Amino acid sequence: MASVKGKKQSMADRADRHEYYEASVQDTESELEFVSDTFRELTGRRLKSIREDFCGTGNTACAWVASGRDHTAVGVDLDEDTLQWGREHHVAGLDRNARERVSLVRGDVLDTATDPVDAVLAMNFSYYLFTSRDRLREYFRAALGALKPDGVLFLDAFGGYEAHQELEERTEHDDFTYVWDQAEFNPINQHMTCRIHFEFPDGSEMRDAFVYHWRLWTLPEVRELLLEAGAESATIYWEGTDEETGEGDGIYTPSEQGDADAGWIAYIVARPGRGN
Repeated sequence: MASVKGKKQSMADRADRHEYYEASVQDTESELEFVSDTFRELTGRRLKSIREDFCGTGNTACAWVASGRDHTAVGVDLDEDTLQWGREHHVAGLDRNARERVSLVRGDVLDTATDPVDAVLAMNFSYYLFTSRDRLREYFRAALGALKPDGVLFLDAFGGYEAHQELEERTEHDDFTYVWDQAEFNPINQHMTCRIHFEFPDGSEMRDAFVYHWRLWTLPEVRELLLEAGAESATIYWEGTDEETGEGDGIYTPSEQGDADAGWIAYIVARPGRGN
């Protein structure tokens, strides 16, 4: 938003929504640690190549190539402006060798062909934008098809009884407040509208920095659709609980029993069947 001439710009006017999103939503180090450790446990070999679907700025893809000299990554997203931001802010900051091992591609994750990879990542619940079973199954089939024969598909999911409510949740950071706004929820079809806002110490705010129109998929539905799409297995990795605080401990392990929490985040890890 342009400021009136002579008027001091607010913090919201100066804010870059992508920078604040990455600071408040993404944790590439923890995510990639889980992905690489789990991949080694399942396959017996090191993870080298990833495809980041719905990659946005390609933050995770760039973090991956920066973390190992033989790591490669491709990111796929429909939004060219966001991809270009990532090229200027993330890819350009890599050394020459790393820049040659990452590519951010504008394309539809449903039909963009890339070289087979060890792991496909679809994180931050981005696949929730597919609101019908047919479309989500189609995506899972495409993602599984992008893998090497022993590759692994990694997804995350959220839920809990608060996920069905219309609410605002604020998280304080050093120089801003992150606001997660579950603005609308329809229990008949599980469709929801979620918004991200940023509030600043000077009283200014960036409303609707990001807006999502999703279907709140359940874990059984996701597993069923993965298997229908050709996955050999689809395993839920549930977060453990810190005995002292009662909060999540950040350690995810395979489980068939979850807790009826107000809010939870889990990983779904799928392996391709022989036909993929």
